[in-house]
Amino acid sequence: MTSPSAETLPGTKRSLFGHPPGLTILFLTQMWAEFSYFGLQALLVYYMTQQLGFPQAKSSMIYGIYGGAAFFSPFFGGMIADKWLGRTRSVVIGGLLMMCGHFAMAFPGLLFPALALVAIGNGLFMPPLAVQVGSLYADDDPRKAHAFSAYYMGINLGGLLAPLVCGTLGEMVGWHWGFAAAGIGMLFGLIVYLGFRRLLPADPRTARAEATAPAIPIDRRNVRLLMAIVAVVILFRIGYEQSGNVIALWVKDFTDRSLFGGAFTIPATWFQAINPLLIIVLTPLLIRHWGKRAERAGPLVQMRRMSLGCVIASASMLVMVLAAMVAARTGQPVSAWWTIVYFLLLTIGELLVIPVGLALVDMLSPAGFAATAMGAWYIAKFLGSVLAGMMGSYWGDIPATLFFAIGAAAVLVAAGILRLMGKPALQPA
Repeated sequence: MTSPSAETLPGTKRSLFGHPPGLTILFLTQMWAEFSYFGLQALLVYYMTQQLGFPQAKSSMIYGIYGGAAFFSPFFGGMIADKWLGRTRSVVIGGLLMMCGHFAMAFPGLLFPALALVAIGNGLFMPPLAVQVGSLYADDDPRKAHAFSAYYMGINLGGLLAPLVCGTLGEMVGWHWGFAAAGIGMLFGLIVYLGFRRLLPADPRTARAEATAPAIPIDRRNVRLLMAIVAVVILFRIGYEQSGNVIALWVKDFTDRSLFGGAFTIPATWFQAINPLLIIVLTPLLIRHWGKRAERAGPLVQMRRMSLGCVIASASMLVMVLAAMVAARTGQPVSAWWTIVYFLLLTIGELLVIPVGLALVDMLSPAGFAATAMGAWYIAKFLGSVLAGMMGSYWGDIPATLFFAIGAAAVLVAAGILRLMGKPALQPA
């Protein structure tokens, strides 16, 4: 993807991790958006099973379809942003739809319309916002590769706060309070985005209206490579997306959450904060490590990093295989440390897969179709969420050891394919 020169970008002062101030604005906007999204996600399975009385299999399927729809819609949202709305209007309209959807979740009869609003709004919101991260930098800026890791940390700061705030309100005060808090979070995100819009790059629709330069030809090799990466990441997502679905049920039913001799029971939703907390802690260390290596990693190096991440994520699921074996043998809830170690390994793997993949999308996407390409990246999350939801509907019907082993195998296959794709001899001509 072709980015503007450094001279045309708004602001050159150093800000978050030595990056342009616009990254801080996108960081905060996405943080509040993810606070709202993960606030709903932290409550959704519990709300359907406990408040609405849905069977577990039905709840898992709805969870998977909703998660899939929320990350299928970005493909179309990206095209709409590229061709018609432009990035700014797409972000604002998407945010407003999500906010309305979160508020509507407070009413049981509006469950499906509310989920639809959030899914559609997410599709309009996410691709153009993520593309604006890359647009803050010139093509030869070495900070660009690290910017998506910093941006991803913002995503997970919202994910950390969501179960602690929305989850606690929903479980302990009332479901409608948790969903309302999610809607307020989205409102804060829109206020930040519009209040500091001057620090972000000009909308490309306006820039194209003034440009006279000829169109840049599409590199078909890069497009094929991008499509292959998206296809492989689906396998990673099949295992990864169980962290908010079946793992949530595992924590509620098979994890000892008591403290102080049973005087206090840790809310199950709090465990959903472990992953984003670890991302916030580990991301600066990862950025520093890559910065010391002072390499401008191309697609081959990036794919090898993703392969390693998949191997580590697969190990996290093998930990759950062992935990399931212990639970089956004792017939009692197992220590919370099993889940903590699972999230630790999963998070390390995730940091080597998701933000690196985002950087690859920015690197490989054709000029003028950046938001569409970013939307295609989220197709992997869509298909992975749907398949994970289908897989989750069998939770309880097959042994837990086999269930987690299937997830581990899917992610390990993804690791092998990415490793092969990272070999120069196997690159398409």
